[in-house]
Amino acid sequence: MMAGNIDLEQLDFLLERERSLLLKGDLTGLGTLLEAKEEMVEMLLKDTETQAEKIIPLEGKLRRNQLLLNGALHGVRSVAKRLAALRQVQTTLETYDAQGRKQDILADTKPKLEKRS
Repeated sequence: MMAGNIDLEQLDFLLERERSLLLKGDLTGLGTLLEAKEEMVEMLLKDTETQAEKIIPLEGKLRRNQLLLNGALHGVRSVAKRLAALRQVQTTLETYDAQGRKQDILADTKPKLEKRS
């Protein structure tokens, strides 16, 4: 790829690769594409007037991948919330008193050594 001149076939290949990684859930692989994608998109934005006709088919792929990425981020956030809830369950017990007020009882999280004969 030459500076200032973007290879749309290369960007198309990159977008297909990104889609494949998103569908597999390979977030590490996505990180390897980030720099090249940012560079290509930045060059496209600088040269939209001459590339406008050629960019149209790629816009759909960019939108599609953005939707997939948003879905992946949503999934990661959901897992993080679930893990936080599981950690909280291990350290506290939520109960209610006779008046209906919530009470937290902290659990002893120190590891204990149990000796058996």
